[in-house]
Amino acid sequence: MVTTYLIGTGGWTYFPLKPTLKAYSKVFNFVEVNSTFYKIPDAQTVQTWRRSVPSDFTFTVRCHQSLTHKIGLIPVDDAYAVFSQMIDLCRVLNAPFLHLETPERYTFDREEVKVTRDFFSTVDFKGTSLAWEIRSSLSDKLVNLMRDFNIVHSTDLSREQPALASDTLYTRLFGKGRHNIYQFTDDELIELDQKTLKAEAKTAIASFHGIRMNNDALQLKKYKETGRFPVVKRFGVASAKTVLSEDARFPSSKEELIEDQGWKVIDLTRSKRIHLSEWLAKIPEKTYRNLEEAVKELEASLQQIHKQS
Repeated sequence: MVTTYLIGTGGWTYFPLKPTLKAYSKVFNFVEVNSTFYKIPDAQTVQTWRRSVPSDFTFTVRCHQSLTHKIGLIPVDDAYAVFSQMIDLCRVLNAPFLHLETPERYTFDREEVKVTRDFFSTVDFKGTSLAWEIRSSLSDKLVNLMRDFNIVHSTDLSREQPALASDTLYTRLFGKGRHNIYQFTDDELIELDQKTLKAEAKTAIASFHGIRMNNDALQLKKYKETGRFPVVKRFGVASAKTVLSEDARFPSSKEELIEDQGWKVIDLTRSKRIHLSEWLAKIPEKTYRNLEEAVKELEASLQQIHKQS
């Protein structure tokens, strides 16, 4: 049974209106520090982060790419130095997890698993746990290694289940689009929540990384707090027009609109949200010269999309 449910995003710099950690922490109870993957901050900066948030706010830290993408998880001085720096950051932030992400080219054959085991056997975790996102295939030997060191298998739960059970479920959510170009519907968020609860972990960490990550995280947070999603005032054609007005380019074919805009979520009714692609699929096959022409066809197909949703 999940007793601790942490919901947030990968970093706070994209937080709307006021992109500060203090403002972010008034909305969410958790953040995955994304910037540490690219640059290791100084101690004073990290201490400022910790002082900026409530005492019960939770950080996790992404491991710097020099270890996971350049040096490798191998028992050499450079690897030990980076790992030790990252663990120290976690301790300052009181972060329970250091998150590792290894790229697809890091295949972990028999010898690499052995070397990685040697590395983990000779580092000092100092009470910090590891969550590991492995973007290559998983062998039984690698899963056994993770089990032996109590490493949490981090996955995108919208795409993949963890390879082994753990007291903590750690999911980094990009969605089913290209890269991070995706937005979750309410039904998809409910499905994610159900998968989380079925995992029977004590702690669930949901870190959103899609292009609409703040909105997605807030929707899930409100659902967990109230058991329902917010009711909107603008819906139907008005919602579709607003979404298309953001950055849709014209002239565009139906196929181009679906590819460029279909990942977005619109409010079909006051309480029903769908991907715009579902609605765009119902309009005629032709090139649309402007926004008004596309909206007119969307309005004509509204009854059909209502019947199928």
